[in-house]
Amino acid sequence: MLKAVRVIVALLLVLLGTAPVHAVTPDRRAEKEKWTGTWAAAASGTAVPLPGASIRNVVHTSVGGTATRVRLSNRLGIHPLHLGSVTVALQEQGYFPRPDAVPGTMRRVLFGGRPTAVVPAGREIVSDPVRLDVPGGSDLLVTVYTPLDDGPATYHRIAKQTNFLAHGADHAADVGGAAYTSTVRSWYYVTGVDVRTARAAGSLVTLGDSLTDGVGTTPDSNSRWPDRLADRIAALPPRHRLGVLNAGISGNRILNDRSGPGALKRFDADVLRRSGVRTVIVLEGINDVMTDAAGEDGIKAFKKAYRSMAKKAHAKGIRVVGATLTPYRGHLAHTPQREALRRQINRFIRKEAPFDAVVDFDAAVRDPKQPDRIRSAFDPGDHLHFNDAGMKALARAVDLDQLTG
Repeated sequence: MLKAVRVIVALLLVLLGTAPVHAVTPDRRAEKEKWTGTWAAAASGTAVPLPGASIRNVVHTSVGGTATRVRLSNRLGIHPLHLGSVTVALQEQGYFPRPDAVPGTMRRVLFGGRPTAVVPAGREIVSDPVRLDVPGGSDLLVTVYTPLDDGPATYHRIAKQTNFLAHGADHAADVGGAAYTSTVRSWYYVTGVDVRTARAAGSLVTLGDSLTDGVGTTPDSNSRWPDRLADRIAALPPRHRLGVLNAGISGNRILNDRSGPGALKRFDADVLRRSGVRTVIVLEGINDVMTDAAGEDGIKAFKKAYRSMAKKAHAKGIRVVGATLTPYRGHLAHTPQREALRRQINRFIRKEAPFDAVVDFDAAVRDPKQPDRIRSAFDPGDHLHFNDAGMKALARAVDLDQLTG
């Protein structure tokens, strides 16, 4: 009798619209799913627009999910950006990079329920959710058709990835890649991909310069240290698993805006506004050192900048891992004075900085006999960047337990 009464009460609550959420939500797994960043690229500058072209961007996921959404940027543009058509699909795999989609995975991307959108200058837009099972460690095709000449195109210059162009018509929804007759090694407009998942605890942003951007690595191999770190993280239990978002820009600095917006200026957009961010690893400063950007302020300027980033992140509940600056003797920009500043900065990062943890990249890659140089096995030839082996060494230096506290 009591059970029957409870059933009747529950039905009345539903009819009156006052039933508790758990009484009308049958899918417990869906309750736990949240949006998490799985891939990112920072807006690094602008390129000549491609009116009438379909740009097929190839992006590599770190964690998977049951749905996806994409972030498209006109952050550095000066006119409104007209998106004529956007699609997402899994990339067909082959010995060489291909513009073909896996049959059955092509999806139209909508914005407020519509297939077209206008992105104001200086802004970004996030799409509606797209139902698509996205595996972790897979390659997605994010294709953007831009019908008009909207002025300078926001892009990420050094993708280390073969992307594809189809000219003269809207080929965004093409499953086959026959129309994509030319290639480009930059990502246009797309700056982020999220997935909806219950199998990750959030995301990790790697804020950096060319060392994070992947200069020195093999193209189309996803050998940047954040990629290699994502491979390690993928083996963790879901409660410790994080999507990895690469926010590296080649030539980037902390103290000014040359080679893309400076780290302080872009910190909000590339770290704080990303989906599900739990932790940020900061590897920035070597370009400032090599160009004397700090001027007479020297170490004081760096201390102020690092503290500012830590304060911003902590205000949002984001954990901060500071990375020591790696050696570069042998590079044309190296001088004894700059080397002394690099060591001062590293002492601050190790001992004084308001970070939650430290990853000692300097110790991981320096030559033990010549600590102002990187190991020859990690050097692609310029004595500054890292080859694939060097990137693996950086990724191995990260203590996974420090990423989620």
